[in-house]
Amino acid sequence: MTLTVQQMLAAAEAVVPRITAEEAKGLVGRDDVVFLDVREPNEVAASGKVPGALAIPRGLVEFRADPASPLHDAHFDRTKTIVAYCASGGRSALALKTLHDMGYPNVRNLGGFKTWVDGGGEIEKA
Repeated sequence: MTLTVQQMLAAAEAVVPRITAEEAKGLVGRDDVVFLDVREPNEVAASGKVPGALAIPRGLVEFRADPASPLHDAHFDRTKTIVAYCASGGRSALALKTLHDMGYPNVRNLGGFKTWVDGGGEIEKA
């Protein structure tokens, strides 16, 4: 079966709840929450990121999240809530769907970084 990007996004959105900037602001700094910026390094450098967010490009998320991978990042913990974002919400939705499929049950999509900025979220310069 061949899937289109739109079908993949629809499947991701069916599994991954969206949250507002206001909801996300209440999660920043909590020990049981990891913020994940899946934009490319040049995007993060240009605009900054959510304070404390892990900046891991979309193409490396699976490798950083898998405890069996030599690239595993210890910040990934299946007991924590993962809140991801990108530029518009598509990459973060796909990354979170993949994390969900990898056994991360608590995933939330903030959508685009602009949502965070427009919602009055603080910015950490990279």
